[in-house]
Amino acid sequence: MAQEHEVAKREPRAEPDPLAAIRAAPGDRPFVVAQLGQSLDGKIATDSGESRWINNCAALDHVHALRAAVDAVVVGAGTVMADDPKLNVRRVPGRSPARVIIDPSGRLRADAKCLLADGCRVYLVQAEDSPEPAGLPSLVERVTVARSGPHISPRAIVAALFAKGLRTMLIEGGAMTVSSFIADAAVDRLHVLVAPMIIGSGKPGLVLPPLARLGDALRPKTTVHVLADGDVLFDCDLRTQCSAPQG
Repeated sequence: MAQEHEVAKREPRAEPDPLAAIRAAPGDRPFVVAQLGQSLDGKIATDSGESRWINNCAALDHVHALRAAVDAVVVGAGTVMADDPKLNVRRVPGRSPARVIIDPSGRLRADAKCLLADGCRVYLVQAEDSPEPAGLPSLVERVTVARSGPHISPRAIVAALFAKGLRTMLIEGGAMTVSSFIADAAVDRLHVLVAPMIIGSGKPGLVLPPLARLGDALRPKTTVHVLADGDVLFDCDLRTQCSAPQG
């Protein structure tokens, strides 16, 4: 008689929560997560600027879940001018965060959708010498920070928002804003949402200062999540670097 073997039952492994780091963020310092949606070949838009829709529905749901998990969502004025986003939470349950617009040149239009009164705080971040846009609603609070050359210091922005009680922040766009925060070491976590699409030419996602050596490249500890409709989320811990492979 053949010996019977008992087959061990394997418990299904729980998928890591890509929002866990935000929920566990320390209370005594700012915690910044940035997100970027792009194609397989690293493009966020065509050469003409068309970007809707590169990512699929599950990726869009994730962006709204990110918004619901943070105290503030931060964008550059260029993104507001190009896309006119509402920057609220609609696709998932949860509260909408405060909205922050970085506008060094005073380009923001008073009729932007993100300035509509809906109970959320709205902050306009500028340098002291920046021209204030005309006709802004009274709900908009101006926050002035130090200028770093022609730009506003990302780390100064984070510190100023933290002083306003905004502990966790999502840098949502555009690509140059996200890139500037990463270049200034102001980001704790980066979520890159990659769609199974090849654009071939177009506007790149991250644009960082050139490296002299490949050994100086960022190699963040990364967790990969395959989303329901084909997009892939790379959850990158920019505060934890991995060693380069040894040949």
